[in-house]
Amino acid sequence: MTFEENTDGKQPWPLRVGAELAGTFLVCFAIYVFSTFGSVIFQLNLAYLALATGLAYAAAALALGSVSGGHFNPAVTVAAMVTGRTKPVDGVLYIVFQVVGAALAGMLIKFLLPTSDNVTLQQWFTTAVNGFDKGSVSYSTLNQYGLNFSVTQAIAVELVAGIIIVGVAMATYGTKRYALATGVAYTVGAALTFPVTGAALNPARATGIALFAQNQKLQVEPLSQLWVFWICPVLAAALVALAMVVQQMISAPKPKGDDPSQLGAYDEAAAPAQYALETTADADAAADGESVTQTKAGEAPSQDDAVHAEVGGEQSDAKADADEGVERD
Repeated sequence: MTFEENTDGKQPWPLRVGAELAGTFLVCFAIYVFSTFGSVIFQLNLAYLALATGLAYAAAALALGSVSGGHFNPAVTVAAMVTGRTKPVDGVLYIVFQVVGAALAGMLIKFLLPTSDNVTLQQWFTTAVNGFDKGSVSYSTLNQYGLNFSVTQAIAVELVAGIIIVGVAMATYGTKRYALATGVAYTVGAALTFPVTGAALNPARATGIALFAQNQKLQVEPLSQLWVFWICPVLAAALVALAMVVQQMISAPKPKGDDPSQLGAYDEAAAPAQYALETTADADAAADGESVTQTKAGEAPSQDDAVHAEVGGEQSDAKADADEGVERD
């Protein structure tokens, strides 16, 4: 089975939707685990987090991409719908089940996190949720120097990373390079955004953890900043899709017009035909004229001519009678 079979929609929709749910669950659960357990061991090592993020998406795409296309991200699904690679009904179902899969992963990680009087859920979730300003993973470090990452920086990095990820996904969609290419794109995106926002890159990933980190005494409630992590990826998807549509319009073959250099040849080729038409027309006209003349020469007198002739004859007879009477007298 190849990716091309999936893009043609040959798999039943329950399998495709189920694959999106399962794939998003696996990706998000992996990210939540190494953002919590892993951060304790590796102390927020950027290379570890970025590489692990890319590998999680690549592995899920390899495992389930042949069934559903391997979106696992509402932004990728939006771009696929706009460019006609995914039907709107399928796309809406994909997005719904992607969010469900991420929420299940968030619920499971909350259940698995160990807590004590000294280590609370608040401490675990600080490095797993996505946010900016006081919600940024770098807030405690930057605050010592009177700095912070505002919503402007968050939007900028998430938007650029989203364009990279969606652009690569659309460029390789339906090919065997898709899993590897998107894995690299997510690695770059995570390295770019993690210091600022905790590397959302995916509205479903941001939503799944925010739902269960809410009311856990974090600096900022995650749901209050969630809008950024939906708007930026979806906007990136729209920009990529628009660029692809414009590129297709520009590269579409145009109908060929007359070659100016061949116009003289066209005239020369048309001249004999025109001359033949004119000659035929003249011959037809001459034949029509002769036929009319012959008809006029041999035609019978009309009814009006006969009446005039009869009247003239009667007048002649009356005159002859009058002359004869004069002579008698």
